[in-house]
Amino acid sequence: MNEEGWYIDPFGRHESRWISDGTPTGLVRDGGIESQDPPPATPVPGALQRVNEPSSVDGDDLKRADQAQTEEFDPAALTDRASEAVDGIAGF
Repeated sequence: MNEEGWYIDPFGRHESRWISDGTPTGLVRDGGIESQDPPPATPVPGALQRVNEPSSVDGDDLKRADQAQTEEFDPAALTDRASEAVDGIAGF
C-alpha cells in the first residue's frame, strides 16, 4: 500500500482522511474543513477509496503580476462597497 492523498475515511468517522504512504493520518476533512482526529488503533477495514479532487492543480488559474488585467482595479470602489455593507448592517 503506497496510497497518498485524500480517501474516504475508512473508519467512517469523517468524510475523508489523508492517507500517507498507505497509512491513515490524523488529518481529516468534513464539508471542506480540515481538522485533526487521530485514527483508531484498529487496522483499516477493507479497501481504501480515493476522494475525487478537482484536477486543476497546475496553476493555470493563477495570474502573474506582469500579466495584463482584464478589468481595471479600483480600490475606491472596494471602499465604497465596504462602507455600503457596513451602513446596511448598522441601519444608517
